[in-house]
Amino acid sequence: MSTEGERAPDGAVVIVGAGHAGGTAAALLRQYGYAGPIVLIGEEPHAPYQRPPLSKAWLKGEADADSLALKPAEWYAEADIDFRPNARAVRIDRAGKTVELADGTVVPYGHLVLATGARAIALPIPGADLKGVMFLRTADDAEQLKAAVGPGKKLAVVGGGYIGLEVAASGRALGAEVTVFEREDRLLARVACETLSSFFQAYHEQHGVTFELGCSVVGFTGDEAGHVTGVTLADGRVVACDAAVVGVGAQPNDELARDAGLDVARGVVVDLEARSSDPAIFAIGDVAHRPMPIYGGRMFRMESVPNALEQAKQAASAIAGRPAPAGECPWQWSDQYDLKLQIAGYAFDVDEILVRGDPATAKFAVFHLAGDRIQSVEAINAPPEFMMGRQLILNRKPVDKAKLADPAVSMKEVVAQG
Repeated sequence: MSTEGERAPDGAVVIVGAGHAGGTAAALLRQYGYAGPIVLIGEEPHAPYQRPPLSKAWLKGEADADSLALKPAEWYAEADIDFRPNARAVRIDRAGKTVELADGTVVPYGHLVLATGARAIALPIPGADLKGVMFLRTADDAEQLKAAVGPGKKLAVVGGGYIGLEVAASGRALGAEVTVFEREDRLLARVACETLSSFFQAYHEQHGVTFELGCSVVGFTGDEAGHVTGVTLADGRVVACDAAVVGVGAQPNDELARDAGLDVARGVVVDLEARSSDPAIFAIGDVAHRPMPIYGGRMFRMESVPNALEQAKQAASAIAGRPAPAGECPWQWSDQYDLKLQIAGYAFDVDEILVRGDPATAKFAVFHLAGDRIQSVEAINAPPEFMMGRQLILNRKPVDKAKLADPAVSMKEVVAQG
């Protein structure tokens, strides 16, 4: 156990998780005037950094640790934030209001913020532990992958979701041969409509990516040195590769909360202040199962930077005694080649899908509607459709569907006359 001199003062805000959500919460607390002690605990050796560029700019050598950092390394000491890298929380004592770390240190808290994120789902198949079988969640993962791909290399991507497609695009940019393996019959099957799936498949194929759809990966083969050499499919085929990235989804790191007896349901259950079932404990970012007022209070776990930032604002405001921030429309994005996909909202309870523009031009938007209200929009290289659609989703304003479908009618007019 730690000595008294090593302990954080009672009443500290302790943030477990130094990713985008945790790092932002620490910075906002200082910005909002919170003057008490802040302890930021992170498992990685790095200070908080942006993660979305890992599958894009980092792999292509267009970003490094300094450019992705949320704050300069020296900022934490200057802001009087006790940042503890390479530290792992193993237990929460709610009665004693302490967090125990793996090295035995006990850190008292007045408020605890869980920003523990999510981890990649591992495939329980033979060869999954071979060298060269990778995930992409951290900067170290991205650095390992960047070293493994290049001209003449064969990269296998297991999973045809957004991360998988971003990795495929970056792999092609680095000169690697890329094959994407997807269990479903189309790409993005769980997160996008068929129009978008077909568009992305065709666009990637134009850039040389090969797809194996409707197939099950049942194992990886390796050489005598324990390095991956191929992907084994259920039909018996073995497809050669020099490296493989598994991107089949993520699961929340909610074990700390579960073991501490907090309400957990596909993530830590929180309210609109990001407060858990224990009033002294908050949960933000990928680990939080939160209400969505736009959709009638439906509960959902979101994996996006905008959600991490919104919940960091909610928790920091509650702790600092500020008014709650205004609600936001959830959104996210994906960059692939010269494509900018921007998504607002979620396609809950949709009864109609409307395409505005021509997918053949790589500039269009797909609107998901429930009656005459937009639930979600997926915009490819179409910023006005994204921005105005996001506004319409947030204010729940009905739209004239004929005008929405007509690209000759500006989105400003759609909003004005909806």
